[in-house]
Amino acid sequence: MNIVVLAGGISPERDVSFSSGTMATNALLKLGHRAVMVDLFFGMPDWDGGDDIFQHAAPLEPYAITDTEPDLNAIRQQRAFGYNDFIGLNVLELCKKADLVYLALHGEDGENGKLQALFDSLGIRYTGSGAKACADAMDKWISKEIFTAAGVPCPSGMLLKAGETVDFDSIPLPCVVKPCCGGSSIGVSIVHDANELPAALTAAFAVESVVLIESYIKGRELSCAVLGDQVLPLIEIIPNEGFYDYKNKYQAGSTREITPAEIDPETTKRIQDLTMRGFSALGLSVYGRLDFLLTESGEAYCLEANTLPGLTPTSLMPQEAAAVGISYEELCARIAALSMEKYNG
Repeated sequence: MNIVVLAGGISPERDVSFSSGTMATNALLKLGHRAVMVDLFFGMPDWDGGDDIFQHAAPLEPYAITDTEPDLNAIRQQRAFGYNDFIGLNVLELCKKADLVYLALHGEDGENGKLQALFDSLGIRYTGSGAKACADAMDKWISKEIFTAAGVPCPSGMLLKAGETVDFDSIPLPCVVKPCCGGSSIGVSIVHDANELPAALTAAFAVESVVLIESYIKGRELSCAVLGDQVLPLIEIIPNEGFYDYKNKYQAGSTREITPAEIDPETTKRIQDLTMRGFSALGLSVYGRLDFLLTESGEAYCLEANTLPGLTPTSLMPQEAAAVGISYEELCARIAALSMEKYNG
């Protein structure tokens, strides 16, 4: 197939996306596809519209992620044709020529449903879940309500919008302050003392105008991915220090990941069942990943769903797949095949 791998974009997870996209592109090339990676934000201003772009597809050098998120304002200013539109030049035209668009985007550009809705209207085939499911999953407050209604436990929480007055004394501590629709733990803070709240809110509001404040739950950090109708093994995440923030997610050696997680079979199955229940309740398809906390007393709480899980060298889903004998290339192949099934009836 001729495949466009969309990566980059203008979300804080831009660099993570390039790492995922590079690896996915190389895997698809090894599988015999003609795959080219395109930056959603900058596009391909010099493309002449010809089909030979797929014939010249070539492997890419690995993309290294730094320990801090990119300066998006500086990146916007590099685009000569303005930066109000999140889709770059010739992106849609190239995607229309492809048999499939492989979404390696992370964050709002690829996971809030807008791109999926646009592709649906243009008849462009893409990987992963549909527009509404992506939009619901991206909004942690909406997904929390959907999970709760489906019997998937979540931490209690409250929403706070920019400009609203907040009574710090009314917020139970400890708590977690995070952007409502962000990813990769950007703008997330764990607050133990009321004096830490102003800085935590400032960090979250720097990312988004709506912030979620949740009860802090002490527990083991787990994740569980779904591939088609197959639920993968649990993976436990143990940062060497601090919590599972941006640096610990993407810098090799910063975190220990144990797959399968060393948890008793009954608890494992219960969390896998909760994963499938949450996956179905959101209307997700093809693949996805749900994150959990497991307390000492055995209670599991779902934190969020990821509709385009990372495919970087340190990402969780590829490790879960490998634990049941699914190689990275096979994982990419299954994502592509399952996605095409949506369009082939």
